[in-house]
Amino acid sequence: MRQRSDARGRALLDALLEGRSEPGLVARAASGLDLPERGRYAVAVLRAPEGGVKDEADGLRLLRRRRGDRETVVVALGDRDPAALAEQLARWCRGPGGIGPVADGLAGLGAARRLAELALLTCPPGTTEIVRLEDRLPAALVVSQPELSARLVADVLGPLLALAPADRALLVRTLEAWLECGGSAGRAAGRLYCHRNTVLNRLRRLERLTSRSLSRPRELIEMMLALDAFRLSAPQT
Repeated sequence: MRQRSDARGRALLDALLEGRSEPGLVARAASGLDLPERGRYAVAVLRAPEGGVKDEADGLRLLRRRRGDRETVVVALGDRDPAALAEQLARWCRGPGGIGPVADGLAGLGAARRLAELALLTCPPGTTEIVRLEDRLPAALVVSQPELSARLVADVLGPLLALAPADRALLVRTLEAWLECGGSAGRAAGRLYCHRNTVLNRLRRLERLTSRSLSRPRELIEMMLALDAFRLSAPQT
C-alpha cells in the first residue's frame, strides 16, 4: 500500500510539473502529497546533481523528480524568502541549476518548471552555479530564441569571430571585465592585470570590429545581448 501511495504521489507531481489541466488534479495532488493548494512554491531544475538532493533541509520540504540527466526539485517555501534559495540549494547539491519564479499554488508548478529550465540554460557550459530567473532575464530572452540569437551573434560579433581564437578570447574577456566593473576601465584593468590604456585600446578595437559604440545605449545593449548569446551558444553537457 505504501508503494502504491508513493507511486500515486509521483504521478500526481509529474502531472503538475507537466502543466496538465485535468479537472480536480490540483485538489487530488494536494491531498496525495499533503501540500496546500495555495501555498508558495519554488521549482528548481538541476543538471546531473551529484548525490541527489535531500528530502528536507533547513526546515524546507523538498519533492524531487529525476529524469535522465535532470532533477526537478519542488520546494515548499512557506513564508521563506525565495532570494536565499539559490544559496541554500548550492549547499545541498552541485549545479548548474535554474530556479523559476515563485508559484502561488500547486497549479503554477508547470509554468515555474518551464521557467526554471530556461534559467538553467543561462548557465554557461562548465559552470556549477545555481541561478534565479529574475537575475538572468536578458540572458533568458536570448536563450529562449536560439535562431534569433544566432543571427544576433553573426550580425554583431561576426568580424570578431573571424579573429584567431586567442585574439578573440582576449577581446571578449576584456569586454566582460569592463561590463562586470560597471564600465570602469581602471577597475577592469586591475581585474585583467594590465594598464587602463590597454583596456581602452582593446575596447576601441572591439568597437571598430563590430561597427558599434559602447557609449551609445542601444548599441551597447546589442553588444551585451550578443555577448550573452555567444557565451551560451556552446553545447551544454
